[in-house]
Amino acid sequence: MPSMVDEKRKAEILRQLSTLRTELDELARTDADRARTIAGFAELSAHEATRPEPHPELLELSVTGLRKAVQEFEQTHPRLVEIVGSLSATLSSIGL
Repeated sequence: MPSMVDEKRKAEILRQLSTLRTELDELARTDADRARTIAGFAELSAHEATRPEPHPELLELSVTGLRKAVQEFEQTHPRLVEIVGSLSATLSSIGL
């Protein structure tokens, strides 16, 4: 079983989520529904990654959903896609 997430990595995930929320506030002005979807996948992914015993398959599925949720925004919201990419990489490195 994967080991518990260390506090340093958990703090990094929380920092990245905070940055993501700021970008999602911007997206929500024009597409609130998609912003909620992205936020939901981000929260689910972070939850799975920071559980005492992360479930690798569920973590992988939630991170994949997060990545797919932002794909169409590469041209219009490149910073959002960049933040999600960084968060996804951090989350994927946990238990996978």
